Amino acid sequence: MTPTTLTERVEAACRELLAAGEPITFDTVAESAGIGRATLYRRPELRALVEEHRQHARDALTLTGLAVQIDQLRNSLDAVAANVRRHEEQLRKLAKTHTNKTR
Repeated sequence: MTPTTLTERVEAACRELLAAGEPITFDTVAESAGIGRATLYRRPELRALVEEHRQHARDALTLTGLAVQIDQLRNSLDAVAANVRRHEEQLRKLAKTHTNKTR
């Protein structure tokens, strides 16, 4: 999917910079997104998006930030595991129903 709106382009640029370990600055985001830096400053939603990614990048560099990210990942993993258990139970019930019907 190719980003088409300015918001999508800025979001994609921030993600790419973060993944590459590059600093997230208004200059680098503007260049990566192919838009003018002034556009990032003028549009409040774009400016907020860049600031959010900058804060996330700064937080990731602290021990507290890493601990928060680990906790968030652990919670996400627990939620995924609960869904897997629920789906496994549904499959067992379906298999049991199917086995009983074929006898």
